[in-house]
Amino acid sequence: MASKAGIRVPEMEKMSIEHLKALKEQTDLEVNLLQDSLNNIRTATSRLEIASAALNDLSLRPQGKKMLVPLTASLYVPGKLDDADKVLVDVGTGYFIEKTMAEGKDYCERKINLLKSNYDQLVEVATKKKSIADEAGVILQAKLKQLGAAT
Repeated sequence: MASKAGIRVPEMEKMSIEHLKALKEQTDLEVNLLQDSLNNIRTATSRLEIASAALNDLSLRPQGKKMLVPLTASLYVPGKLDDADKVLVDVGTGYFIEKTMAEGKDYCERKINLLKSNYDQLVEVATKKKSIADEAGVILQAKLKQLGAAT
């Protein structure tokens, strides 16, 4: 019987209790790190989807339109739309690039697709790691139960 990640249950059954504990701890740690990464990807994707929707909304507004401009999440100031075809795109670490509206929308869509692809790959890896951790835990419990019954 083989697990999804390539480590076979018979191989795990041959491991010592210490090795099984180490394997379980290591895979649990990896699963937790992968979960953190998945949460970060979800957050980034959500922000990009909001930015994409904002660009779409902005493209529909006429030049000279009065609007509230967000400075922070809860602070808005009155402003006027000057040029709706040019936008500043945050490309990370404090760098912004001026792009056309179409280029800004395309940038958001490409990043969203990349993040969704990475998310799907990480889910697959996390599932395999979780399976290994679960199998190691079951075998470890069985070995500990055998050890307790033998004494």
